[in-house]
Amino acid sequence: MVQATHDLMDVTAGDFDSAVIEESFRRPVLVDFWADWCGPCKMLMPVLAKLVDEYAGKFRLAKVNSDEQQGLASQFGVRSLPTVMCFRDGKPVDQFMGVQPESAIRAILDRYVERASDQIRKQALEKLEAGDSAGAVDDLQAAVASDPEHHVLKIDLARALLQAGDAEGAEHQLNLLPMDVHEQEAVKQLRARLVFAKTSAHDDLGALERVVREDADDPVAMERLAAAYMVAGRSQEAMELYLKLMQRHRAYNDNAGQKGLLAAFEVLGPRHELVNQYRRKMVSMLY
Repeated sequence: MVQATHDLMDVTAGDFDSAVIEESFRRPVLVDFWADWCGPCKMLMPVLAKLVDEYAGKFRLAKVNSDEQQGLASQFGVRSLPTVMCFRDGKPVDQFMGVQPESAIRAILDRYVERASDQIRKQALEKLEAGDSAGAVDDLQAAVASDPEHHVLKIDLARALLQAGDAEGAEHQLNLLPMDVHEQEAVKQLRARLVFAKTSAHDDLGALERVVREDADDPVAMERLAAAYMVAGRSQEAMELYLKLMQRHRAYNDNAGQKGLLAAFEVLGPRHELVNQYRRKMVSMLY
């Protein structure tokens, strides 16, 4: 029998809100739904208890006897035992069923426990928000050096480098990420932003606008001005130009007009009203 502590405790419906929901705003809470008759539950428990000791207060393990607390098990859709849910900021954010290796449970915990680099990251993101991209880059480089396996730091560093005008440095950071991380929306969006930054690198927006005014059918200038508009946050003007480029010069630079539109959609996100509007225009031009 594992002794109950502040970090490992039995929880009922009566104290679930305080022991799990409220506590999850301070640190992750693993909720272990188990039963006395469940053999795999008994195999899993020593692994969980070992992690409680090892993480030394960075998370809480709350044990829920599903036979005695059927209402809780039903509320959270527990269908098999053991089921372990991770709560953060008042809601379940991850879960697993059955006996899992320690490494898999550790990987879940490491997504949500506070790390030493988190404070540096918070400070860096505040600088980035305030427009101090150089300061943010310095902080994030220090954070990456101290915690190289925390991949979100590399993503943040790439964003800061891009904001600081270092597209090559940003691309290098993204290339260091494991392949599975490349599928994250934040990484896809940064890749799309890189397309625009590299296309319009060192271009003067005003000068490009003059070139396009003088020759409205120059595909090179159109593509570079559209990319510069995206970098400047002038998304609608950019997409209008990409649409025009697609209409007039479909074959130019391997269909740069359509590719530019797709990259713009990635940057803005699927819920942006302009994305739906220009996706319809693109599709009607294709078909």
